[in-house]
Amino acid sequence: MSDNSASPDGSHEYVTVTIADQLFGIPVLAVEDVLGTQQITRIPLAPAEVAGALNLRGRIVTAIDVRQRLRLPPRENNEGQQMSVVVEHHGEHYSLLIDSVGEVLSVPGDRYERNPATLNPRWREVSAGIYRLDGELLVVLDVERLLDFGAAKAA
Repeated sequence: MSDNSASPDGSHEYVTVTIADQLFGIPVLAVEDVLGTQQITRIPLAPAEVAGALNLRGRIVTAIDVRQRLRLPPRENNEGQQMSVVVEHHGEHYSLLIDSVGEVLSVPGDRYERNPATLNPRWREVSAGIYRLDGELLVVLDVERLLDFGAAKAA
């Protein structure tokens, strides 16, 4: 596994996020910031996954609707405040729009599994693997693949 989130003891650390009641993990070293609800400006003619742009301390950041990217149902109005996790990809910052941020979770490296064949094919495209936790599945997001829209168009 090459997400560079391994600690000296062999465990891997992830910022946990929830999207449509599913637990996902983003390698902690990929996360630059966590934001509450932000003012997002729509970008005309942008792909559906691009929710728009936001101003982060004077820098324009592209906001990605992760629900749309994973082909999950849109948020309901009663689902509370939307949050963002800011990541860097090829020198640019992106805000990943998610439902909520959990905690930094450290999981033993030996609990890592490759994506199972039964995992949603859309999720497999952007997942680095999974961890089976107590009664819950943690799907590890591969930020590089999540933000690779060229591959998404070719698929």
